[in-house]
Amino acid sequence: MSLSDQKWDPQKYAANARFVSDLGLVAVQLLDPQPEETILDLGCGDGALTLKLARYGCHVIGLDSSATMIAAAKELGLEAIVADGHKLDYLDKFDAVFSNAALHWMPRPAEVISGVWNALKPGGRFVGEFGGFGNVAKIIAALEVQLSMRGIRFENPWFFPTLEQYSQLLAGRGFKVATIELAPRLTPLPGDIAAWLETFALSYTSILPVEERSNYICEVVEMLRPVLCDANECWHADYVRLRFAAVKTQL
Repeated sequence: MSLSDQKWDPQKYAANARFVSDLGLVAVQLLDPQPEETILDLGCGDGALTLKLARYGCHVIGLDSSATMIAAAKELGLEAIVADGHKLDYLDKFDAVFSNAALHWMPRPAEVISGVWNALKPGGRFVGEFGGFGNVAKIIAALEVQLSMRGIRFENPWFFPTLEQYSQLLAGRGFKVATIELAPRLTPLPGDIAAWLETFALSYTSILPVEERSNYICEVVEMLRPVLCDANECWHADYVRLRFAAVKTQL
């Protein structure tokens, strides 16, 4: 099983994960979009942030591998296409490539970065935020412990790099890294963490027969209750975000 087992439901995402795009406004500020710029929103999801970029007066194209999410983005009136972020086929087209909470779903980062490089005009910007080293570590530990108790070994499928790893990947393709940081961010959830698991952890739950998944999620929830649920029954996710801005240097 892999990240390809992750399926996206726009309605469920809007109900359980709207905080993802809301918190992505910090990355938008780092991007500093300018009117008339052409921007690719890489891993745009349902288009919530893509729409905000468009309101700056930019020409924005949203790209995502999920057809259901792209359909939701198009319902907002956005230009959006279904495509694999590992296989970008643009050449010197964009002033900037932006990505929020998506790059950790793309496990071959060198391919992604190379495609972004090709897609950018000389001097173009690659700006994003995604899961970095240590992201949702407590959640992952609980997911893996409960699988191991069922005799299943499964390792984190996401790409959560260190600063050094991602800096080297960017520099290796020729990007000049302007800024890069890891930002721990304990994030309040809109409901119980079971909804987060049902939305984001299908790579884990899909390993099990359908009839076993509910019990598995319940057991993961109970493992996490002492560490991610406060005295007021408010749940949090132990996010660590890697935020960066890099520039395609002149050749």
